[in-house]
Amino acid sequence: MIPVTGIGCTSVDIGDNTSLQLVDKFCYLDDMLSVDGDADAAVESRIRTGWNKFRQLIPLLTSRDISLKVRVRLYSGCVRSSILLGSEVWPVRKENEVALQQAETRMVRWLCGVKPKDRIPSKGLKESLG
Repeated sequence: MIPVTGIGCTSVDIGDNTSLQLVDKFCYLDDMLSVDGDADAAVESRIRTGWNKFRQLIPLLTSRDISLKVRVRLYSGCVRSSILLGSEVWPVRKENEVALQQAETRMVRWLCGVKPKDRIPSKGLKESLG
């Protein structure tokens, strides 16, 4: 059997005329794993999933007929939890943390109906929402 290093080969023979293709990253149990072991692919994937969930819920999250408290609970329960799913096992770097914070900031500002020209600091907005 060939050691799985990926250097100079594109697949690994596992017997019974079956071989597995070597790839740089793949999805396993809804988490992206990469050959270098960092969390970049996983963070990217989870942020994308969070935005997809956010877009599905836009009619509810931006409705003025629903109280802000209920909209924040909906955001936290559906969107934030979908972003952070599996994050406890990620080897997170500062860049990953910044990307997650930026995505959440954009979503929270949209949720609250705050535009960049309104000059309301995101930190104060997040604190007021709890």
